[in-house]
Amino acid sequence: MRTDVLDAAARRRMFLSPDALEMVLSNSDPMSFINTVLTSLSTNAMFVTKQDVMDCITGDKIIFESPKTIVRQNKRDSDISVIAGTDVTGDSTCEGKINDFAAYFRNRFYALRKIIESRRDFGKAAPTISKAFGLGRDTKIIGMVYGKKDTKNGHITITLEDEDGTCTVLINKDSPLIKETFVNDEVIGVSGKPSMKGDLFIAEEIFRPDVPAANRWIPSDSVAKAAFLSDIHIGSHTFLRRQWESMMAWLKTYAYDADLDYLVLPGDVVDGIGVFPGQDKELDEMDIYRQYAELGEYLKDVPDHIKIVMQPGNHDAVRLAEPQPALSEAFTQSFDSNIILAGNPINLNIEGRTVVSYHGKGIDDWVASVRGMSYDDPVRVMKEMLDRRHLCPMYGGKTALAPEKKDYLVIDRVPEIFVSGHVHGAGWMNYKGVKMINASAWQSQTDFQKMHNFNPDPAVMPIVHLGTGEVDMKRFD
Repeated sequence: MRTDVLDAAARRRMFLSPDALEMVLSNSDPMSFINTVLTSLSTNAMFVTKQDVMDCITGDKIIFESPKTIVRQNKRDSDISVIAGTDVTGDSTCEGKINDFAAYFRNRFYALRKIIESRRDFGKAAPTISKAFGLGRDTKIIGMVYGKKDTKNGHITITLEDEDGTCTVLINKDSPLIKETFVNDEVIGVSGKPSMKGDLFIAEEIFRPDVPAANRWIPSDSVAKAAFLSDIHIGSHTFLRRQWESMMAWLKTYAYDADLDYLVLPGDVVDGIGVFPGQDKELDEMDIYRQYAELGEYLKDVPDHIKIVMQPGNHDAVRLAEPQPALSEAFTQSFDSNIILAGNPINLNIEGRTVVSYHGKGIDDWVASVRGMSYDDPVRVMKEMLDRRHLCPMYGGKTALAPEKKDYLVIDRVPEIFVSGHVHGAGWMNYKGVKMINASAWQSQTDFQKMHNFNPDPAVMPIVHLGTGEVDMKRFD
């Protein structure tokens, strides 16, 4: 009978909340009752709530209610777009072949090499590692880190490679470089001198792509603000409904006058199905389509003048491998037209500001691979990403990387704003003019987080003034 009731709703393109379904099934004639309920709803309804069923029982629901007229209240045209070439949606080419992997790493290497050589304090490197050894003098090389070892004498050796060959970079134990952190598959520049024999290169200085030292936030005449809401996790029984409704009430009351015109949702917008073992015990909604339908209903409360960008994360119904394409229309039919569906990661242009928006799954690899990195301080991890101009250089770790012909995880533009989520933390930091933001979550502590003694910092909405760069971490406890 449960299936028959859900099918009846699906034929009318409607979805039942768990509470509404329970009320219908408790009726002596569920099929007749559900048809009465569905008929009582307006033709533009998508999601049937417990209140809808109760209204039908008490006769408070108007039959064939006319759709409400929505009057847009835009003060001006919005100015937001996904920067061309930064979204994999519709452009995925990888088939998982050996040639795909070669093209992927080649693209990464040359993109980051170009950034390193654009540094004023670096200049041009030798064309290849092997040619640098033929010079027999001080020079500069650029390569991808293949591995790092500590020698028994306290030195560090790094295996560096390019398309032409490999070499061993020696960092002397007495060098200040001995404190440097290296991760596999990052691209670095090295100044130094090749040894007379063998393939040993003595390092004197290390150069990373990084953000230029002189980079600053340059104020503009924009009065608009952008807010960021990550990790909503609709469908989970730990979804913070009260805090979400408090935040929506604030948006309805203050967003228009406060010039809050843009809202970016960087992934994990629903909790998903089968993401981890035993997840079903933590779900209020077991149907992925109804999770997205419920999300669509929640987002209809966002004031009409606000333009929304929505990305997927590792809990969403897209491929796990990054870069991830945008959600398909199969899941987003109930969404309003003011929602821009985009992939993960992307670069956005919002009123002339470049925003790198990334769900943040790569943070897992940084925490697992780099000493001192912690889920308690995700913004510090984001600084390491900016330093290397790559969101997750370590291939083969916790984050699956798709070998596209282009490495979409390279940060090839210096952004004004860099936002991530994933770890359910809230914080921000200014790094050389870049506003780095970890965009909190709308889910309380899960059983998995309790098991790992991780305390999230949920229900915080970061807001950035696009003119001044002022950051407001607005909390809804």
